[in-house]
Amino acid sequence: MNSNFVNFDQILNREQRAWNFGALRFAAILAVIVFCAHYVGLFDGKRLAEGVPSLFSLMGEMMPPNFTDARNWVKPVLDTLAMSIAGTALAICLSLPLAFLAARNTTPHPLVYQLARSLLNALRAIPELIMGIIFVAAVGFGALPGVLALGLHSIGMVGKFFAEAIEHADQAPIEAARAAGATPLQVLLHGVLPQVLPQLADTSIYRWEYNFRASTVMGMVGAGGIGFELMGSLRIMQYQDVSAILLVILLMVTLVDAFSGYLRKRFE
Repeated sequence: MNSNFVNFDQILNREQRAWNFGALRFAAILAVIVFCAHYVGLFDGKRLAEGVPSLFSLMGEMMPPNFTDARNWVKPVLDTLAMSIAGTALAICLSLPLAFLAARNTTPHPLVYQLARSLLNALRAIPELIMGIIFVAAVGFGALPGVLALGLHSIGMVGKFFAEAIEHADQAPIEAARAAGATPLQVLLHGVLPQVLPQLADTSIYRWEYNFRASTVMGMVGAGGIGFELMGSLRIMQYQDVSAILLVILLMVTLVDAFSGYLRKRFE
């Protein structure tokens, strides 16, 4: 009986320590968030209040949207769509082999694993906007630098998710393929890829959604697309044109989201 009370007290003490540690950790995280919010001026009520009239004034200048030049935006919208598709396709083609090298259960050597992971981290660390500026300087204006920037930046994220999916693949089919005498390539094609294909497709579709949004920003650095038209209207302060272009972008994003949702259901 006494030992039962002792064990019960030990459990209560352990749970209490765990709760105290969790509360302390939550308080530390909350303190960091509050400090960062204060540091960037999020609690500066006076400054925020002063910005409200300017914001409403700007919104008033943007109304009503001016669709007079809407016909001229068809090609930029198509450029943006093509840029996002080509950039995503480029990322998928280069991410898949890198993912097999960056997954612990398929990499040929630990050193190759570390190099592949480092490459994915490096590509993910450089924002696509910076890559866009670099490629515009390298290959000139147009959609090509946007495709290269979106594709290379996406490799870092897509390759990471691909590698994580490969690492979580069931080992039984892989071991069965190896026991049957399959070559390493056959193991990947028949033991690993069929298991992770739905996750790879899902990641690819989500990345395409992101790349479409990002491609509108790429146009602001000279990479073509509807973002280039948006930046041009902002520079000459044609705010009614700006609101119209933003509505066009919103419509395209909605359509892309709806289509990607349809594709995800097809791959379930």
